[in-house]
Amino acid sequence: MNARRPPPLRWADDVRREARPQWVDDVRREARPQWVDDVRREARPQWVDDVRRKAPPPWARPARSWVRDRRAAAFALLLAVLGTVTTAMGFRIEDGLPPPVAEPEPPPAAFASAPLSEAAEPVPAPPSRAAAVKKDTMKRSAPVRLDIPAIKLRTPVTAVGLRRDGTIDVPPLRADAPAGWYKNAPSPGESGAAVLVGHVDTAREGPAVFYRLRELRRGDRISVRRTDGTAAEFVVSKVTTHPKNDFPSDDVYGPVDGPELRLITCGGTFDRSQGSYRSNVVVFARRAP
Repeated sequence: MNARRPPPLRWADDVRREARPQWVDDVRREARPQWVDDVRREARPQWVDDVRRKAPPPWARPARSWVRDRRAAAFALLLAVLGTVTTAMGFRIEDGLPPPVAEPEPPPAAFASAPLSEAAEPVPAPPSRAAAVKKDTMKRSAPVRLDIPAIKLRTPVTAVGLRRDGTIDVPPLRADAPAGWYKNAPSPGESGAAVLVGHVDTAREGPAVFYRLRELRRGDRISVRRTDGTAAEFVVSKVTTHPKNDFPSDDVYGPVDGPELRLITCGGTFDRSQGSYRSNVVVFARRAP
């Protein structure tokens, strides 16, 4: 048996079809109050724009500039250190030689060959040997050329003096630089120890004038041509190597009985941190008979 569906209630259809109250549509259609649009359209207060556009206060700007200056200074210091290290790797320091025993006084006219000594007066020689010393002694004359056949060395000689720190100066740091004669010491052939110095090598050009000096042996001959046209002849007596912090100044520059010669250059191991050799090679030579 089919049940009949009851008809919808009349009042429900009336509610569905009934129009909304007039006041609802009025509220929806009613324009927004004027003050809302005014607030939305109103420009930002002038003080807001002023704050946004306003430059930072004076006390803040120097602080930032100070920070930038510190960074720039640190960067510049780093570049300077790197430049110094690079330069040290490319060049070797031009060392001065250890100072003489004492600064010599100007030699008297009668005896211009007074040796370097810590004492005010040279130690007198015994009378029996004085004549022999005087006979072998040559007058003072600057050297101009050095010849050592054993190591095939032939080089000009230039005069050098003392640096401000009291060490003996050296010729320019070049492979073709000549040997240097210490002009405050006796000249080769005078009574006393004449001193000639020279470089062993250079970082850029390689071997220099005294590169083979360490190869000399006892008995090898040395000839020094002088400005007066004469030549002083010597024979090697010994070749020694000494640390620079233990240089035998007394043996090298001290007084001797007759004309002698010292040839000095750098040697030993090379100290890369200092850019120089740790030792000196010294050739001792006596006047040839």
